[in-house]
Amino acid sequence: MNSARYVRFWWDILRVTRERAPVLMAVNFAVETVVLLAGVGMALALRAAADGAAYGDTAEALIGACGAAVAATATLVTARLRDLVGNFLVVEKIGPAWLAGRITHEVATLESTEHMERGDYLDRIGLLRTSSWELVAGMWTAVRTLFSALQLTVVLLLLGSVSPWLLCLFALAAVPLWCDAHARGLLNRAQTATAEQFRLQRRLFELATDVAASKEIRVSGATDRLLEHQNQAWHAMVGERFRARMHAFLWRFLGWAAFTAGFTAMLALVVTQSAAGRSTPGDVVMTVTLAASLQQTVQAAVSQFTGTMSAGVVIEPYLWLQTYADADRARARGTLPPPQALGRGIELRGVSHTYPGTLRPALDNVSVTLPAGSVVAVVGEYGSGKSTLIKLLGKFYRPDSGSILIDGTDLTALHTEQWRARTSAAYQDFGRYPQTTFAEAVGLGDLAHIADATRIADAIRAADAERIVERLPDGLDTPLGRAFGGVDLSEGQWQKTALARASMRQAPLLFVLDEPTASLDAPSEHAIFERYMERARYLAHHTGAITVIVSHRFSTVAGSDLILVLDKGTLVEHGTHQELLAAHGRYAELYGMQTAAYALD
Repeated sequence: MNSARYVRFWWDILRVTRERAPVLMAVNFAVETVVLLAGVGMALALRAAADGAAYGDTAEALIGACGAAVAATATLVTARLRDLVGNFLVVEKIGPAWLAGRITHEVATLESTEHMERGDYLDRIGLLRTSSWELVAGMWTAVRTLFSALQLTVVLLLLGSVSPWLLCLFALAAVPLWCDAHARGLLNRAQTATAEQFRLQRRLFELATDVAASKEIRVSGATDRLLEHQNQAWHAMVGERFRARMHAFLWRFLGWAAFTAGFTAMLALVVTQSAAGRSTPGDVVMTVTLAASLQQTVQAAVSQFTGTMSAGVVIEPYLWLQTYADADRARARGTLPPPQALGRGIELRGVSHTYPGTLRPALDNVSVTLPAGSVVAVVGEYGSGKSTLIKLLGKFYRPDSGSILIDGTDLTALHTEQWRARTSAAYQDFGRYPQTTFAEAVGLGDLAHIADATRIADAIRAADAERIVERLPDGLDTPLGRAFGGVDLSEGQWQKTALARASMRQAPLLFVLDEPTASLDAPSEHAIFERYMERARYLAHHTGAITVIVSHRFSTVAGSDLILVLDKGTLVEHGTHQELLAAHGRYAELYGMQTAAYALD
C-alpha cells in the first residue's frame, strides 16, 4: 500500500519536473541510459577483442578495443555529468522552489488550527521542515535504482549465456537488497519514534539561546537544569537510534556475507568450465570483467535502493500530512455567505469542546446569546476556556457537540474564508512579521487595502500607535525585525501594531480583542479601551457587529453590555457588571479580589 503511494508521489514529482525543466529531465534520462549501455558495452567489447586476438581476427580485435575505449570514456564523462545534472534538477528547480511551497500550502490552508496542537503533527512537521530536497532526491534515486536494476539484469543474462548456473547470482543479488530494506525500515521507525525527543532537545537549545528568555534563565540560574533536560532528551534519542543502527548493520552484514559466498562459488564454476574448453577466451574475459564489476553493480543498486528507502523517513510524514489534509478538506464545508449585518446576534447552544490528548473539556455545554451590536466581555481564571471560545467563534475549531448560530445559521454552514473576512481580531499571541515595513505589518489586517495610506493611518490612530511611527527612523517605511536588518520593537509596540492591524477592516461582524493590552502600561490601556469602545459602538450601529473582549483586568470590562464568567470550561454566570456584583457569585468574588489587590498597590 505504501509502495503504491510512494510511486504516485514520485510520479507527481516527475510530472512537475517535466513541466518545469523538460530539457534537464531529458538530459538526466539520457545520462542514465548511457551509463547503462556503457557498463554492458565494456564487457561485450572486451569479449570481442579477446576472441579476435585469440583466433587471429584483427578487425574484430580492433573493433572490440575501440568499443572498450569508447565505453570507458563514456563511463568517465557520464559519472561526472550524472551528479551535476541530477543535483541541479533537485536543488535548483523542484525541491525548494516547488515542493517546499506545496508543503507550506498544505499546512496553511487547513481550515482549523487543531493540528498545530497535536504531537503527531508536530513530530512530522519537524521532519518535513527542511526536507524538500530529500523528498525530491528520493524520486531521482528511485529512477537510478530502476536503471541499476536493469543493468544488473542485463549483466546476469550475459553471464547466463556463458553458464546457466551463473543466473543463480540474480537470486543471490536479491539477498543483500532484502536485508538492506529490512535494515532501512528499522532505521526509519527509530527516527520517527524519537522525533519527539529530537524536537524537545532542539526546543530546549533554542530556549537557552533565545534573547527573550536569556535574562530570566540567568536570573533564575536555570541553565544547568535546561542542559540536564536537553542532555536527557538527546541521549534518549541517540540511544534508541544507535540500537537501531547496530541491528541494521547486522542485517546488512548477513546479506553481503550470503552474496559473497555465492559469488565465490559461481566464479569457481566459470573457471572450471573454461579449463574444460567449453567456452571461448572471449567468454572467459567477459565473465571475469562482469564478475569483477558485478559486486560494484550490486553495491550501487543496494546503495541507491537504500537511498530510495531512506526517503521514506520524510515521505511518510509528507503522505501523512496529505492524508490529514485530504480528510480535512473532505469534511463538509460551509458554502453560505455571512449576513451583511447582524440582526439577532450569535447564539451558542450546548457547545462543548475537548482538545486532542486531554480528558477534561475546555468548554462544557455552554449556552448563551451574544446580542447583535453588543460589547461582550469574557472573564475567568487561566484555563477557564476563554481562548477556546474565541477559537470556536473564528472557526479554528469545530465544537465536539452543540452549535454556534450566526443569526440562526449554523457557523459550520458559513463559508469559512468569507466569515473570517468579516472578522477582525487582535490575539494575545499576536504575530510578528519580519522583513515587512511598519505600514505593511499594519496593512496585513486587510490585504485588499494593504497599500491604502488613509486606512492604515486610521488604524494606527485607533491603536494609539502614532508615537511609534514618529520614533521610527523611516516612519511607516521602516523595515521591522532586527534579525533581518530592520528595527525591533518592544513588546508593547508589537502589541499596538497588532491592534492597529485588527482595525484595518471597517465592516466586521465580529471584532475580537483577546487580552489586547496585556503588554501595555495603565495609561495606554485606558486610552486604547476608550477608543475601542467608541469603535465598537460605531461598528454596532453600522453592521450590528459584536465586540468580544477577553481580559483579566476587570476595570476594562465593567462597561460591557454582557459579561460571561467562565470557570473550568463552564459558563457559571453571565449578565451586566451591576447584575453580577449584586448576585454575589464568582464574578463578584474575583472582582473583589482584584480591587483589593489594586488598593494595596
